Amino acid sequence: MTSESRPEQAKNPRSWVFSTYFAEGLPYMLVRYLSSVYLTDIGVREAYLGFVNFLGIPWNFKFLWAPAVDLFATRRKWLLVVELALVAGFAIVGLLAAAGPDVTAGTAAPAADGMQSLAVRSTIVLLVMLAFLSATHDIAIDGFYMEAIDDPTRQAAYTGLRVLAYRLAVIFTKSVLVAMAGWVSWTAGWIGGAAALGLLLLYHWRMLPNPTGADRTARDGAAIARDWGRAFTTYLSQPRAWLVLLFVVTYKLGDEVLFSMNTPFLMRELGVTKPQLSWVSGVFGTVASIAGSLVSARAISKWGLGRAVWPLTLAMNLNIWAYIWLAWAIPDATTASGLSIITAVHSYEQFAAGLGNAVLVVFIMRTCNPEFKAAHYAIASAIASVGGTAFGGFGGLFVESFGYLNLYILAFAATIPGMIFLKLMKIRD
Repeated sequence: MTSESRPEQAKNPRSWVFSTYFAEGLPYMLVRYLSSVYLTDIGVREAYLGFVNFLGIPWNFKFLWAPAVDLFATRRKWLLVVELALVAGFAIVGLLAAAGPDVTAGTAAPAADGMQSLAVRSTIVLLVMLAFLSATHDIAIDGFYMEAIDDPTRQAAYTGLRVLAYRLAVIFTKSVLVAMAGWVSWTAGWIGGAAALGLLLLYHWRMLPNPTGADRTARDGAAIARDWGRAFTTYLSQPRAWLVLLFVVTYKLGDEVLFSMNTPFLMRELGVTKPQLSWVSGVFGTVASIAGSLVSARAISKWGLGRAVWPLTLAMNLNIWAYIWLAWAIPDATTASGLSIITAVHSYEQFAAGLGNAVLVVFIMRTCNPEFKAAHYAIASAIASVGGTAFGGFGGLFVESFGYLNLYILAFAATIPGMIFLKLMKIRD
């Protein structure tokens, strides 16, 4: 398809908006979630599994190299080239899985040390590179979206479609790919993810529009650098910026700690198999999280953030005790009743965690200067997960020393700073 036949795609972009945001969610889930399930399944120690959370660092700091996407080539070219590299990278991970430890459809013994395999060590190195590529892929997609649809009203109109596509990528990874790994092999799971992304790449290569004026070979780099610097200085110059930053970092810290070691907890401590996990976490848990976010958004829309923030926050934080009970009771996943209890508690906690999502998003939007809406939102949203990434990296060491029950008690304790800063913020409508 030539560029002359693409304007219609720009006028009616539903198909490529859906495909690009599905493609944005897929690499993130492969790096952050599927890798955790894989490394848990092949017997990597909890201490090392905690370090998998450090794979989130590129998303925390992607705004630092985001200007490169503006300065060099076009965002469409960035999107396609990075997508091609991701397809190749995940396919190689699949091949390395064939050379790695052999596992069955069950769970690997916690005593095993999968890190002894050269293939596994090579996989982790490759996953680090894929994390940076995936974060860059996000930058290119978001930039292309705003470039191809330059009307803010039309941009807002497709927000729901973007979220839906991203969430479906989450469900696809947690259910279909995990199930493939359980029923066939880990090579099939990883190659399946690469193949799905490869099909999206072919579609994007043929169908993505070429926005007018996208080829900007001569850019004023000094001016862009100055504006980029102003984006940081203006955000930090807002009233009580220190309190805003502390609140953003700590608001969902409890949930970040809670879910930092969730996959090994379900698979090793409770004995959930990969096919079961595809339903427990991939379907029921994800749907419950979406439902919690929708309920929270509805409550804020109806009552305002000032009135809704404390009920939603307390509901999010107090329900961590459901997971504390789960770690104490240890239901048997091999029985129908035990698996039902695990599914119910996990889904309930995912719903509770979703209640805080809209609160944080709406608050962050309030802190954005109209002149730098996109940059300020990127800065604040990246900072919001720094605390969870930092602690999550050492979550495995904590579990090996103190156990999962104490980890979840610590998760509840981690909610207290956020509530203290919320009290100091005195949020009003």
